[in-house]
Amino acid sequence: MDYTTKLSYQSMYWYNDGLKKAKIRDLSGAIASLRKSLQYNRGNIASRNLLGLVYYGRGDVVEALVEWILSKNFQSHDNIANYYIQKMRETAGELEAINQAVKRYNQSLDYCRQNGEDLAIIQLKKAVTVHPSYVKAHQLLALIYMHTEQYTFARQSIRTAYKLDTTDEFSLRCMHELNQIRRARNVKIKEKEKKDKHTVTYNLGNETIIQPVSNSIKDNAGLHTVLNIALGLVVGVAVMWFLIMPAINASRQERNNRQTVEFSDQIATQTAQISALKKELEEYRSTSEETESVQATAASTQESYEIVLNMAAHFREKDMGDSAMVEELLKVNPESLGTVGRESYDEIAGELFPRVCASLYSTSRENFEVANYTAAITNLEQVMKMDEGYEDGEALLLLAQSYEKSGDQNQAKLKYQKLAESYPDTEAAETAKEALDAQSNGEADGEGDSEDGDSDSGGEDSGDDTAGDDSE
Repeated sequence: MDYTTKLSYQSMYWYNDGLKKAKIRDLSGAIASLRKSLQYNRGNIASRNLLGLVYYGRGDVVEALVEWILSKNFQSHDNIANYYIQKMRETAGELEAINQAVKRYNQSLDYCRQNGEDLAIIQLKKAVTVHPSYVKAHQLLALIYMHTEQYTFARQSIRTAYKLDTTDEFSLRCMHELNQIRRARNVKIKEKEKKDKHTVTYNLGNETIIQPVSNSIKDNAGLHTVLNIALGLVVGVAVMWFLIMPAINASRQERNNRQTVEFSDQIATQTAQISALKKELEEYRSTSEETESVQATAASTQESYEIVLNMAAHFREKDMGDSAMVEELLKVNPESLGTVGRESYDEIAGELFPRVCASLYSTSRENFEVANYTAAITNLEQVMKMDEGYEDGEALLLLAQSYEKSGDQNQAKLKYQKLAESYPDTEAAETAKEALDAQSNGEADGEGDSEDGDSDSGGEDSGDDTAGDDSE
């Protein structure tokens, strides 16, 4: 088995693993497996399309569109990614709703930074209403509920996020924290019930009798009643004074110390939780910025692909003028294109740019000869966008001369310098160096002429006087 076949088998293995996890809503695990599949074979169309569907299932529509567009770039025909993209375009209302949900999510993050949890909850409720599968919005809503100690609502939100993605690390951490809080509250309730429960249980035959314990002691009947009361009072006062009061004071002091320790532990725990929550919020802010960056990149990539595909169709049909096609192609960012898109772009540009450059260069020479320098500059600037070194720098030289003739000496000097530095071994570069020397000498001569002009004018005046004397 050769190396390429092994890579293909590994890619399909991780694709099958990702498909298995996606079927049980293990979306985080599916994303990890599908990314491994694409590492072994980035042209695996099935893995890329399934990765887009998994992102879409989590509510990350921008990431899903990026994967489908890349899949379409690898295989433009017989690709189900075309169907997914078409469906997204047809449901314009859904795209707008998802866009609004993302905006509300970002607005909620801003409110959290400003300690406006109530406003953030309102925005997030609206976001999950219009976009129910938005996992990040459910998680942030649960986090805010936990921060405001609304644990019932927090549990509902995190359960919804868990159903959408059963292995998301953040959802599992939140559920664990909520379970810990619930256990702690149950323990306190049980301890309170245990203290309040003072009953005695015994069996009478086949029946179980539960009887409250009486705190009172039955009085002795008869003549001993008064004596017992008096003796009890004396003994009670003595015991209270010597035994009970010190014990009560010690117990009270011990209880106060224990409560102080408990309060200190609670404060430390709450401080640690607040620090952890702040860290989570910072991570969400970073994720939001990355999402906006990815969204902008995806929009630029999609626009470039659409222009290239549209121009390729017109190029094949030959139903569009060269100038109009070149104007559209200059809007494309070639670096954002993939392999197939870049090949289509290079094929079209390789045929159109030389032809259009030749036409514009010829027209520019005619404009220069009839002193129409503005038109020459416009045409030559267009040539520079397609091929800066056209005709071994002759086009750039003509542009510099046109700027010089039109009176824009600064631009002319910049173009001459660029020509001399970028194309040093050409005839155009030699001409540019001569023009730069001429400009430097012209500036120096201009300063010298202003001083020599005064003496020359005096000489002419004396010559005129002499001529006048001869005539007389």
